[in-house]
Amino acid sequence: MPPIAEIVLRRRMHAWLLALVCLVGGAVAFFSIGQLEDPEFTIKEAIVVTQYPGASANEVATQVTEVIENAIQQLPQSDEVVSRSLPGYSEVRVLIRDEFRGDELTQIWDELRRRVDAVMGDLPPGAGPPQVNDDFGDVYGMYYVLTGEGLTLAEMREAAKQLRRGLLAVDGVSKVEIAGATDEEIVVEVDEARLAALRLSPDELAQALANADSAVESGSVRAGALRLRVSPTGAFDSLEALRALPVGAGGQRLALGDFATVTRGYPEQPALIVRYDGQPALTLGVSGVSGANIVDVGEAVDAEIDRLLPRLPLGVELQPLYAQHTVVAEATAGFVRDMFIAVAIVVVTLCLAMGWRAGVVIGGVLVFTLGGTFLLMFIGGIELQRVSLGALVIAMTMMVDNTVVVCDGILVRLRQGKRMGEACQGTLDQTLWPLFGATLIGILAFAGIGLSQDTTGEFLFSLFWVICSSLLLSWILAMTLVPLLASHLFRRMEREEADDEADPYDGPWYARFRRLLQGALRRRGWLAAGLAVLTAGCVFLFGMVPQSMFPASTTPLMYVDMTLHRGTDIRATEARAAEMATFLAEQDGVTSVATFVGAGATRFMLTYAPQRPDPAFAHFVVQGEDYARLDDLTIELNQRFHDLAPDAYVHATRPQFGPNPDALIEARFIGESPSVLREIAAEARRRLDREAGLLAVRDDWREPDMVLRPQLELTRMAELGVTRQAVGAALQMATDGAPQSVFRDGDELIPIMLRTRGGEGAEDLLQRQVWSATQNRYVPLSQVADAVVTDFEDAIVHRRDRLPTITVLGEPLPGELASQAQARIQPLMEAIPLPDGYRLEWGGEHEVSSDANAALMQTLLLPYLGMFLITVLLYPGWRQPVVIWLVLPMTICGVSLGLLASGLPFGFMALLGLLGLTGMLLKNAIVLVDEIDRQIDTGKPRLAAIVAAGASRLRPVLMVALTTILGVVPLLFDPFFANMAVTIMAGLAFATLLILLAVPVFYAMLARVGADEC
Repeated sequence: MPPIAEIVLRRRMHAWLLALVCLVGGAVAFFSIGQLEDPEFTIKEAIVVTQYPGASANEVATQVTEVIENAIQQLPQSDEVVSRSLPGYSEVRVLIRDEFRGDELTQIWDELRRRVDAVMGDLPPGAGPPQVNDDFGDVYGMYYVLTGEGLTLAEMREAAKQLRRGLLAVDGVSKVEIAGATDEEIVVEVDEARLAALRLSPDELAQALANADSAVESGSVRAGALRLRVSPTGAFDSLEALRALPVGAGGQRLALGDFATVTRGYPEQPALIVRYDGQPALTLGVSGVSGANIVDVGEAVDAEIDRLLPRLPLGVELQPLYAQHTVVAEATAGFVRDMFIAVAIVVVTLCLAMGWRAGVVIGGVLVFTLGGTFLLMFIGGIELQRVSLGALVIAMTMMVDNTVVVCDGILVRLRQGKRMGEACQGTLDQTLWPLFGATLIGILAFAGIGLSQDTTGEFLFSLFWVICSSLLLSWILAMTLVPLLASHLFRRMEREEADDEADPYDGPWYARFRRLLQGALRRRGWLAAGLAVLTAGCVFLFGMVPQSMFPASTTPLMYVDMTLHRGTDIRATEARAAEMATFLAEQDGVTSVATFVGAGATRFMLTYAPQRPDPAFAHFVVQGEDYARLDDLTIELNQRFHDLAPDAYVHATRPQFGPNPDALIEARFIGESPSVLREIAAEARRRLDREAGLLAVRDDWREPDMVLRPQLELTRMAELGVTRQAVGAALQMATDGAPQSVFRDGDELIPIMLRTRGGEGAEDLLQRQVWSATQNRYVPLSQVADAVVTDFEDAIVHRRDRLPTITVLGEPLPGELASQAQARIQPLMEAIPLPDGYRLEWGGEHEVSSDANAALMQTLLLPYLGMFLITVLLYPGWRQPVVIWLVLPMTICGVSLGLLASGLPFGFMALLGLLGLTGMLLKNAIVLVDEIDRQIDTGKPRLAAIVAAGASRLRPVLMVALTTILGVVPLLFDPFFANMAVTIMAGLAFATLLILLAVPVFYAMLARVGADEC
């Protein structure tokens, strides 16, 4: 083995240079490294949207959606195909399998487009073309609301466009999206009676509007040395020109304005209406370039906004609805504060327990390790975000171990009279490979997370990177910088405290521990049986620990969704939303309410999933003073909303750190017949609402839609020369209006709608005028239709993997976790009798957690096999690895008791803490077993060697446990890390007892060490 200590002590400059690189490079990297809220994550999902005007939801599902689903289903990379069909609208979502990485998606989307384009010929006439949207996963983390007192929507939109132009020039800004800016339209409205008297057909009106707008290629002519383009006039460029447009032929030719009213305004049915504290508003979303420091980008965006606002019209105000850069800056500052507190706690504890010199050595190496880790993160392109910060927390609990072992070994040898070089080299000779193997085991504990080829692996790759680099660096620095610092700080101990005869493990604490360990060894059978019983009991108790995937976010936001009856006019939804917004604004602790009617907000955080367009839907983003108050308000509102809005589905939620499903409880029923599915869903809703008492119980198909069906008489239609197409065109012009052309205003293309005036309401439909091409005149609809009847039809059809699927959704009771509600309602749902061919699937948080845990368990097998092989390779026999792995299942004891005592759930972060705990336990067990073998090899009786080895590991194990437990105390006050901190603290406290007592006992049992071998 190379004399590492001798090399370090002879070439001190190289070691000091390594320390300087870690310290200075780490400081520079920390202030240069990118900062994000969450790791950059590719949403492996695309949406194919196809319009099929005039078709019912069921017609869209069978004639359009199914055709596109069949094409997508053949895509080899697809994992799941989910669709919804509405009247005249098909939406197919394709989810790509987790094994495909983000950089492969561009090619996959190209193949998806080719497959969709290939089936366009199979679509019915009037449908399509399908549009593939693969970038709706963009996150606009700097999200602002623009209001303008006294300004029109058009003026506000111009102000927003001016802001967008300025912000797109900011370094680091990728996209700027404006939402809520209702497009204008020009309405050409004609009185039906006048149109019938003039006998102007709809085709004549449409042709006149289309011809006047058409950009025509007129060629070019030579004029001397020049070539001049010919561009005739005649296209309308003002409302006056449009009113002067000639319509008709011969003596009936009239100017459009002579018989029609031409106005410019906003559509009666906008796609999205935004309000902020009751005022009309637009939203402005800003996304950063991939890899950019979002804090720097956000500060630059704020500075540009401050520069641009004075140039905008008076009354324009811009309020941040979500400032990701501020959230990230506060989270990073909080972590840095907690990190410094943890380092200070570690150093002070070590100084008190091992002396100030040892405390300074270990604390210094810890600081160098953290600095080097920041440098490696910067080099590897790993940003400071929620996952990498969590990884640093876990790594801090493990990286002290190597330094404590080496430092304690040097101290012991110095007190035994060894010279400094001899003490350092002897310690490194003894610990080099055991600590390296133990470090690899700690890394492998997380390898399954970071190296898995699924979504979890992509999201958590930075966790594996940080832990891997920090632990390897801690081993390198323990082998190099500890001898270097010890040679300076421990030199006096070498001269003054050396005593060849002294027992370094003499003292009252060591004596008590020896007696305790000797008693445990004498009663090894009872202790082993007791541990087995305790482990079995704690496994049972672990089943009582609440399960929760991710905690609620600490961002003071609350979401409220309100869904009215299907078919509700968006203006009626807007009126109800205004009442709800006023009620929310009056609640204690609420500072602002942003209202979105017709769709959700722009995706402003990675875990936020915008609601798809629906005129009967209203979404509220509520800002508050404190997230804890919003937690209480969410519970309070969910209890009261049934009374406040009995005719609507309303529920409040708080954003979670992880994925946010549509509802925490989801039961999917899948089968062929929509009517049967509705009957099953009705029974499921009854059980969840009345028997289980869940909140906001609903289903995603909702009520059938009411439709008006004019009863056409085909014989009379043939006699009068009226076609179904003519009836449809007449009714469209009489109701919503029919788009005919566009009006060009600068960079705006404003649609021109043709609408006829007549009676208002459903009762006047039969009086509408329909053009007869054969008779060259208008006839009332009543001449070809007997009546207008009211009917009901499915307004929306959901399908999963080409089968109709209805999902029943609900929210847990106040104070109840989703896992607890799931366990309570699962028997109720599974007891519903299902016909043959129908099945139940669970969604919501249950599906999210099950999928994540299943993916994690699949990827953990190989790393844990590697960990076992490392322990086997470290020892010549089989007993040592078996001893080490026997204690591993017992870590569940401390975790179960700690979480039950604290009342915190076992979630994903607690799982990460448990993995780190297993790594720490195996590391300590390896070093202790290696010390037992070494003591036996010196010729000591085996029982005495076990006791001596246990005593020699007492201080390092206790120091690592104590510093780790105290170091994570600040994290108890962070909701994201709280259950992980409890897992580490309680688990490590129990694991310390396992290391000091259970490992020696199991070693003695498997090695058949006799009581007389002392």
